[in-house]
Amino acid sequence: MPGQVNLGSYTFVPETKENLDWAELVTLDLSKYSNSEGKQQLAESLIKALREKGFFYVKNFNISQEAVNRQFAIGRQFYELPVEEKLKYVPEGLDQGQFNGYVPAGRRILNTKTGIRDRVEIYNVPKFNGDFEHNHPQLVQNNIEEIEQFARLLHSEVLDPLHTLLAIALELPEDYFRNMHKYEAKSEDHLRYMKYTKFTPEENAAIGYWSRAHTDLGSFTLLFRQPVAALQIRDPIHNEWKWVKPQDATLTVNACDAMSFLTGGYVRSTIHRVAAPPKDQQHVDRLGLLYFSRPHNDVVLNTAKESPVLQREGFTQNEFERSGHPVPTVEAWTFAKQKWQRTKGARIDDEGFRTAQILPGFREQIYA
Repeated sequence: MPGQVNLGSYTFVPETKENLDWAELVTLDLSKYSNSEGKQQLAESLIKALREKGFFYVKNFNISQEAVNRQFAIGRQFYELPVEEKLKYVPEGLDQGQFNGYVPAGRRILNTKTGIRDRVEIYNVPKFNGDFEHNHPQLVQNNIEEIEQFARLLHSEVLDPLHTLLAIALELPEDYFRNMHKYEAKSEDHLRYMKYTKFTPEENAAIGYWSRAHTDLGSFTLLFRQPVAALQIRDPIHNEWKWVKPQDATLTVNACDAMSFLTGGYVRSTIHRVAAPPKDQQHVDRLGLLYFSRPHNDVVLNTAKESPVLQREGFTQNEFERSGHPVPTVEAWTFAKQKWQRTKGARIDDEGFRTAQILPGFREQIYA
């Protein structure tokens, strides 16, 4: 651990006392990953979770709660910086899909009648593999070695095992997906500090959702536990919306678009949304800590047709392959979807926006 900078203590707000309709999600215990029998059991649990829910928990991933709390403390202090300081780190080309650095709130209209805009702020930190410039506020720069170590641990202790387990489940070589997700290669992975500033109860009643139903664009998204209940997922089998309960000492993980393309839709890109929190938590802001994993930029998003499982189950083509359009690289896919996501002034009820063509062969959908 690098010499630590004093960040103060970080205290999580109390969990809701409301009786919400919680999703029943599988928990993968990575302490079982060290032997072949445990790997096989975990692989079976993982593919079941991905096929039936799309979200799951991971525990025992060799990162201390203290290290996690320090990252939340960095995020909290970043969002306490003056707005004019944060705005210095807005990426050039934000409207064209660039995303590393600070993305200010208010780019999306949540309620057209009242004009209420989103209050989501984002700070993205790219990989530390030499491909990206790291120009950060002094607060972040003072903790940069610790941030790098944390990001690398997420890759080695969580993502590498998950990619291995998925390959085992699909009867592919164990390194099949790991070889597309090497930390040293250029990809658009990033660590994110994310803040949802609270709305009044009246505003929450008017907007309903802080973020409409959507899918993520990469391979896996890692979400650290924070107790403000807001995340909801759509059960892919029954199409029912369920709340995701914060579980102690776990990561919440979901599969994303790129992984769905790579498996011909066998792994589902999970639909989720961010709702207004329950009434006993509407008085606080919601701070998130996330990591977004994506394949290397030059990977072409073809279905892994060599998988015996995908062949047996009939999942041998993704949307691009079925349409006859060129299958994009991850880089082309990433920036096309990011450009759509970053559309300034987009209205949450604009069907043209919500069903836009991202690339020939793929169009967004209205999920809810």
